[in-house]
Amino acid sequence: MWQAGVGCPMRDNETGSIAGRGVQRIHCEQSPRWIRVMFGGQVVADSKQVMLLLENGHLPVYYFPLEDVRMDLLIPTDKRTHCPYKGDAVYWTVQVKENVSRNAAWAYPQPIPEVVGIKDYIAFYWDKMGAWFEEDEEVYVHARDPYRRVDALRSSRRVRVVIAGETVAESSRPTLLFETGLPTRYYIPKVDVQMDLLVPSETTSRCPYKGLSHYYSIKVGEKLLKDIAWYYPYPVPECPRIENLVCFYNERVDELYVDGKQQEKPQTPWS
Repeated sequence: MWQAGVGCPMRDNETGSIAGRGVQRIHCEQSPRWIRVMFGGQVVADSKQVMLLLENGHLPVYYFPLEDVRMDLLIPTDKRTHCPYKGDAVYWTVQVKENVSRNAAWAYPQPIPEVVGIKDYIAFYWDKMGAWFEEDEEVYVHARDPYRRVDALRSSRRVRVVIAGETVAESSRPTLLFETGLPTRYYIPKVDVQMDLLVPSETTSRCPYKGLSHYYSIKVGEKLLKDIAWYYPYPVPECPRIENLVCFYNERVDELYVDGKQQEKPQTPWS
């Protein structure tokens, strides 16, 4: 089973949604990154001149200049949508031989003045394409936001996780992960976790900022909580400190204590 990445909110419309990023509703800027999109074994778009669209409440989206898109692989469709912040969108199906992804690309031929920078540019649904590359590194789930920070800091705070009255993890050497717009996550060494209570899960998820995670369910007495904890066996090079540490959902454990103080449960998509 695969699910959306931990700390990477799930898509709910054309570009996905996350917590708001501030007062400005929408912003478009040229990205310095070389971006490539593949589908059906072919490079569909390849550009060093992409525009990055940042919209309050949405995930970042790459827009490619028309001249950097394989338009011979795109088939116009009848689909049309309207966005009050960008204008009227038209769509294409992407087809490479027998591989077809319907309404997988869109553009705003006459965008509103605030985003005129995306005129004559095309965007693609991330999950309808086969692979994405920023420079020569494959990126998963969605484009990385250059204004989002992920900091993993070693700490001597004392963290205790309680489920069904049982202390399932307790440590004074956690690594605290601070990610813009999300609750603090507490990554705990396995030697400080009651691993005999954890049941390996087949669930995995990807995060563009941290990598591929694996999950544990936990059984305490007759109570089974599915996919309540996770770890990154091989995190991305930018986030090495959380390697093989176990993290529990703050939202779903019964009690979480930090330095002896019980933490309030945050409200997130995983609550």
